[in-house]
Amino acid sequence: MTPILEVEDLVKKYPSFCLGPLSFTVEESSITGFIGRNGAGKTTTLKSILNIVHPDSGSIRYFGKTFSGNEREIKQSIGFAGGAVNYYPRKKIADIIAVTRRFYDNWDDGAYRKYTDIFSIDPKKTPLELSEGMKVKLNLAIALSHGAKLLILDEPTSGLDPVSREELLEIFSELKNRGVAILFSTHITSDLDKCADRITYIRKGKLVASEKKETFLSEHSLRSQGNNLEEIMLRYEKEDFHEKFAD
Repeated sequence: MTPILEVEDLVKKYPSFCLGPLSFTVEESSITGFIGRNGAGKTTTLKSILNIVHPDSGSIRYFGKTFSGNEREIKQSIGFAGGAVNYYPRKKIADIIAVTRRFYDNWDDGAYRKYTDIFSIDPKKTPLELSEGMKVKLNLAIALSHGAKLLILDEPTSGLDPVSREELLEIFSELKNRGVAILFSTHITSDLDKCADRITYIRKGKLVASEKKETFLSEHSLRSQGNNLEEIMLRYEKEDFHEKFAD
């Protein structure tokens, strides 16, 4: 498959934390699970590759183009969503969309109506009236309405009930089948057991592995004595815990 996102030697330094260097790819028509415990650097990585925070070094390419110098063009073809919507909470969704659509050259009203219907989004409601699952769906509808070819999602299933999580995973799989690439961070690794094609795992800001899910499970199950992503990650994190007490 062709990489739709290429991250090479990404580094972001803070006084008490250093991310990287990280190198990984996201391939077209695929789902890449980005895993690591809370505080491992997942959100910092996603914000860095979107230039929400400025990386200290490294290169980022989308669709074969460097992000630096092509940011506006690239952002027309990608969508970002977290576990919540940061829009005006008391504004009607219809009013929010009337403003949002102006930022995208390829906005398609027909696609927007299609996805709001599929996701059962009522444009007369406000974000304040939406459940957490519906807020994620609203962000997805916006991204898909301007033809996003890559979705970058930060903990999209966090805080959702099991039925809503399962529904979102089915949506992700359907979008992949329609040619959309998805990179999403999560600490709920059972979600990735169901839908991910590739796994990128970071621990304390450092890359542990980035490879096909089957390869990851095969290579790390023996060392960790685990049979799924949760057991493998738990074993690695327990090693850190015991090392701290041994010091």
